[in-house]
Amino acid sequence: MWNQRYDRTDYLFGTEPAQFLLDQRQHLTAGQSALVVADGEGRNSVWLAQQGLHVTAMDAAENGLAKARALADSRNVSLTLQLADLRAWDWQEAAFDVVVAVFIQFAEPEFRAAIFEGMKRTVKPGGLILLHGFTPAQMHYTSGGPRIEAHLYTPEMLAGAFDDFEILRLEAYEADLTEGPGHHGAAALIDLVARRPV
Repeated sequence: MWNQRYDRTDYLFGTEPAQFLLDQRQHLTAGQSALVVADGEGRNSVWLAQQGLHVTAMDAAENGLAKARALADSRNVSLTLQLADLRAWDWQEAAFDVVVAVFIQFAEPEFRAAIFEGMKRTVKPGGLILLHGFTPAQMHYTSGGPRIEAHLYTPEMLAGAFDDFEILRLEAYEADLTEGPGHHGAAALIDLVARRPV
């Protein structure tokens, strides 16, 4: 499905990073290692590389990764690109300073729990998880996201999933999205920034 969605000349979600990442840039330092989970066409990975991070971007869609490489080349940055299915991804222990997951809400609750546990395992002690998505209120909007309520995030669900981390930010809010044709208009959003204990 995602290969088909990315099979277009433009970028489905635009070429600029999620506003969430821009808002959290104070947590990022040049030289850090970052894993970007299911980053599609690469807009967030490329921006992180522009900030001087060493970025591994993974996705299951070949078309998405090809566009990520083209975007990185156009901005003179390099990425490590990995074609992989998240169900088979090797979440290496303590491998990255930062783990970023933006709008990865294709996973049913059991699979989502496994992804979250993998993210927690692969971030280094003292490292950060940056997670951004839609809340169930998004069901009332047409600006993008899954139409399956069980795939959406609530503050209570994220607080429980990351209760063994230090939560630096956990907030649900509404804002307008202007992220290509795929995300456009009023949206119900949620942010999580969580630090793995040292």
